[in-house]
Amino acid sequence: MTLDLIFLQAAVNLPDAAAPHNATIAETLMHQLQSGWYIYVPQIIMSILSVYIIFDRWVATKNALKNEANFIPRIKEYIYAGKLDNAKDLAKNVNTPEGVIILKGLNRLGKPVNDIKKAIEQSGKQEVAKLEKNVIVLATVAGVAPVFGFLGTVFGVITIFKDIAEAGSLQISTVSEGLYLKMISSAVGLIVFMIAHIGYNIMISRINRVVNKMEASALEFIDILEEPTNR
Repeated sequence: MTLDLIFLQAAVNLPDAAAPHNATIAETLMHQLQSGWYIYVPQIIMSILSVYIIFDRWVATKNALKNEANFIPRIKEYIYAGKLDNAKDLAKNVNTPEGVIILKGLNRLGKPVNDIKKAIEQSGKQEVAKLEKNVIVLATVAGVAPVFGFLGTVFGVITIFKDIAEAGSLQISTVSEGLYLKMISSAVGLIVFMIAHIGYNIMISRINRVVNKMEASALEFIDILEEPTNR
């Protein structure tokens, strides 16, 4: 039997147990927020931060994943026609990581293909780093949030024993404060963990899709440059 059940059973069986407080849920939560702010405030900050990062990275990856119709075929057409300025303008106007790495390659035309490959690869790494901005924070929050829930559990138990010692008796009103802190902090910690953990996995998945898209475009671009020598 857990410590919570022992306290609750003992409190219910006591004939002098205090009557339940008639406070509303909102009032109870507000009271808990005031009394356990040192646990709840960091959890609330982490939840807000997680939601902000998820929204921000979702927008960034959404823009990166947008498809430009016939982008590489048009680049190929411009290169073969000798219209490099048109090709560069097209890459700029696409305004995606895919366009950035192709523009980097276009700016290196005339140099050895291996140099162009390295330039594209370096540009791709920089674009991925931009997309991954603050994503690591989600992983950190997912690891830290449950720890704050556990801290709430520890402080809740401490509060329970402190209140029992001060009251000199075991009643539901005596242990309720600590139990509230223990249970609410654990629940909030798990909720924040789920938000951050799920958000992190979704963002990593979307970033991987962008990486695959960039790699495919880079390979097609290099094939265009090597085609004349393959003929």
